[in-house]
Amino acid sequence: MSAQVQCGLGRTGYLWAHEAYGVFPDIMTLAKPLAGGLPIGAALVTERVAKAINPGEHGSTFAGQYFKQLLVEKLGGNSHVNEIRGLGLIIGTELDVSASPFVDACRKSGLLILTAGKGNVIRIVPPLIVSKQELELAVKIMVDCLPVLDEASSK
Repeated sequence: MSAQVQCGLGRTGYLWAHEAYGVFPDIMTLAKPLAGGLPIGAALVTERVAKAINPGEHGSTFAGQYFKQLLVEKLGGNSHVNEIRGLGLIIGTELDVSASPFVDACRKSGLLILTAGKGNVIRIVPPLIVSKQELELAVKIMVDCLPVLDEASSK
């Protein structure tokens, strides 16, 4: 395997940096020079590797901002949610009330999240090894804890 994330597409004087060493990998990743600053990446594989991959095994649960889209879908309609912003696995959800009661309720339900900003932002930064099922569970816990926002706004 060769990671060409920074050094591929001619940045080393070779189309792929590994060519300078006479190495020709079965799997190659590339991103930054391919994307021009956009969140794009790719994995290239030899025909031998491609034949060993079953349909659906090579995808990413984070492609297309899965986590953010799920949050927008499930939390975006709440009257206390002003904005859901972020990139990849770093998400901020701005509320019109203090985030502390919500964060506390989520912690009591098993979800560790933090406040940020002026105390009205929920900071969600799961580990890179998080699964799709774990993200869905986190969002379910957050949905279940939404009623505390109504309680917080009435105080």
